[in-house]
Amino acid sequence: MELRGAVAVVTGASSGIGAATALRLHEAGARLVLHGRDTGRLAALAERTGGQALAADFADGAAVRHAAEEIVQRYGQVDVLVNNAGVGWAGSFDSMTAEDVRRLIAVNLTAPIELTRLLLPVLRSPGRIVFVTSIAGRTGVAGESVYAAVKAGLDAFAESLRFELAGTAVKVGVVVPGVVDTAFFARRGRPYQRSSPRPVPADRVALAVLRAVRDGRAEQYVPRWLRLPVAVRGLAPAVYRGLATRFGGSG
Repeated sequence: MELRGAVAVVTGASSGIGAATALRLHEAGARLVLHGRDTGRLAALAERTGGQALAADFADGAAVRHAAEEIVQRYGQVDVLVNNAGVGWAGSFDSMTAEDVRRLIAVNLTAPIELTRLLLPVLRSPGRIVFVTSIAGRTGVAGESVYAAVKAGLDAFAESLRFELAGTAVKVGVVVPGVVDTAFFARRGRPYQRSSPRPVPADRVALAVLRAVRDGRAEQYVPRWLRLPVAVRGLAPAVYRGLATRFGGSG
């Protein structure tokens, strides 16, 4: 896919993977719509890339609808949608409040589904929709049960949408990162404390998103060895569960 001049919407672009992805798309010549909650960082990124900043908290369904309306009104059509925005939460499930659960579901699952629904009619052909999910959604993680559940749901939605759009010029891609060196872990309430696996740079994930957009790739793991535990879980679930219980599944 040719990105020069393409309209690319990136959610969660204030920092981390979203910001790195926006920079990569900018280098490729895309015209950016940058969503995020941190207005200062968003404005700085918009100035650096010439993109349009769109500040909104996607925990609010009305904010998602208003964002989509503004995008359609300003650009008319969209070429690329990168659903990256997400929030985390770490700790035992019984210590979560109802609001904690609601927010995780709203931001990580409901918002990307709704934004995709609203922008799909104006997605230009050939178009790209990319979802940034998580290895937690493929394997499960202790202390992140709700987060893992919503990422698994997003995976299933992306796969099903890919089947629906088969035969069209709109391609759906999923990028599945493991531990990434961003502020995400501090914001979720518990920093990453394990010695391995080591966090990968956000730009490494951004490059995978760029490949998904350019080449129409359906699925990529970052790093690639993450396919192994997923394969073990699929082929020998009892063995996988035993190992995960013994060595710990929390991050």
